[in-house]
Amino acid sequence: MRLSILKQELLDRQKKFVSKLNEGNIDGAVLFSVTDIFYLTGFHFHPTERPMGFVVDPQEKTHLFVPALEHEHAEEFACIDHVHSYPEYPGERHPMEYFKDVLNEAGLQGKVIGYDSNGYGSPMGYRGPALSDLLDAKNFVSVHGWVEDMRMIKSEAEIELIKESCRWGNLAHRLLVKYTKPGLSEIEITSRATTEATMMMIETLGPDYKPHGSPANAFFRGQIGEMAAFPHAVTQNIVFKKGDLFVTQAAADVWGYKSELERTMFVQEVTPEQEKYFTYMYNAQQLALNTIKPGIPYSKVEEAVQAYWKEEGIQDLTRHHTGHNIGLLGHEAPFFDLGDETIIQPGMVVTVEPGLYVHGVGGFRHSDTVLITENGIEMLTYYPRDLESLITD
Repeated sequence: MRLSILKQELLDRQKKFVSKLNEGNIDGAVLFSVTDIFYLTGFHFHPTERPMGFVVDPQEKTHLFVPALEHEHAEEFACIDHVHSYPEYPGERHPMEYFKDVLNEAGLQGKVIGYDSNGYGSPMGYRGPALSDLLDAKNFVSVHGWVEDMRMIKSEAEIELIKESCRWGNLAHRLLVKYTKPGLSEIEITSRATTEATMMMIETLGPDYKPHGSPANAFFRGQIGEMAAFPHAVTQNIVFKKGDLFVTQAAADVWGYKSELERTMFVQEVTPEQEKYFTYMYNAQQLALNTIKPGIPYSKVEEAVQAYWKEEGIQDLTRHHTGHNIGLLGHEAPFFDLGDETIIQPGMVVTVEPGLYVHGVGGFRHSDTVLITENGIEMLTYYPRDLESLITD
């Protein structure tokens, strides 16, 4: 059972990134993206006001710049050549002045430098100079999105981790449904299902399991009854009653890799009106699944779904596109949207989740995690999708 990405794969990712720099005649690079740094080095950390950065120097050596409180952490867990640190933020000397020293020592002055952002940014109170104010480069070239592009097509190891995520998300979802009864509150049910699923997960996988995110969890996020008509509602602590429609979500992080399982369900009974909109949604998702194949643009999938909504006269009840890629982030590019002409390729992992939202009735959305194969798709999530299976006892 695979529970992590091995060092050799991390080194191969770095080598591929350096090759892209060489192809662009770029001497070195500075990255600030937390997700991209983790993807390239395996170093998982929580960004705060303290700046961090990843550097490739002209000799193709890699560097991590971290606060002192992360130094030993980075040395032990990062696949990296050199770790550099600074005392604290804001400090008597600004951390980015220390970063300037690192860049100088790495030989980046006067070179062509790729960067994903012109400086570190954080919503936690950070203020500091732009990278271009620190480094007298020959030229700056944006490499924003380069690592994200690398992340689009998953390796065999990444796919294994996502499949493991799906298995535990499925368990959490089953527990959520088991405990969804009239008279119980949203938070009560969510807490019980998530706690039990997490305990089973860590007991089964053992000490080698590192979530780098959240272990098995399942929730409703307030999409219960009429509140389900808000696609991204927030927890309301609603008390369930017979006949309520609700939208679930379940997942589990495995070494940072995510999946997504969502279902539209009903407490003990379903009305004809609810069944009508459920059927529209189900048909739209099935249409999307049937349309997805390698070699076509993402936009074609959305076009097919939008044509169905229009044919049924319910376009006004839609609120979002049909889905997106998933991996280290819950939402990754590309997207099943009219404006995304990215070509679908084998190895991509996507969510398929067209939805309808009816004021006064509720929301109707399934989401499944799907692998693109050479010939079509492989469903990675496997909780039942049909109406009969989604009415609670």
